[in-house]
Amino acid sequence: MSSNWEEIVGDLKDRAQGMHEAREAALVQCRKLGQLAAKSIRHVHRHQFDEAQRLLEEAKAVAEQARAILKPFPELNPAYLHDTEKEMVEAAAVLAIVHGQPYPTARELGAQVMSYLNGMGEAASEVRRFALDEMRRGNLEQAEQILAQMETIYEDLITFDYADSMTGGLRRTCDALRAVIERTRSDLTATASQQELVRELRAARGQA
Repeated sequence: MSSNWEEIVGDLKDRAQGMHEAREAALVQCRKLGQLAAKSIRHVHRHQFDEAQRLLEEAKAVAEQARAILKPFPELNPAYLHDTEKEMVEAAAVLAIVHGQPYPTARELGAQVMSYLNGMGEAASEVRRFALDEMRRGNLEQAEQILAQMETIYEDLITFDYADSMTGGLRRTCDALRAVIERTRSDLTATASQQELVRELRAARGQA
């Protein structure tokens, strides 16, 4: 009795080896993607926007390479790609928020739906730092604009009320963002009150 088992095993072994090699190659790209996204955000906080944009463009190219590596193997659905896509979305959104520019879309970034939503939530939390810096500089108007964007993002994200297994923990992202928004609003209110008091004291001294 003839058997094709040896041929089947050989084919599957080749396929498994290809999957392994793709996974390892994609891991390298994803690590690079995460590093580029983090660097881009750091340059935003330093007001080095051109460098932040350059790093973001490089990150987009690396993300595209990672997806291309994995494309022949739809069985692979690695969480590490989702996580690093989220970091890329975060970097792109942080840059857009601080400039008051249109947000990059999921399609433009090539990001999956839940990677995009979680990345936007992370970005809305991350820009608190930028808003605080603007408060310290006395630029309350920009801090208020950033806070308004944070609130808008939060209000829309909480409408995606699906199971955590589907959203990748979006509910936790929203809970964290809500706390960040409350702290930022409190800080902004306190800073505005302090600035008003300083103006009143200066005016009083001027009249004395």
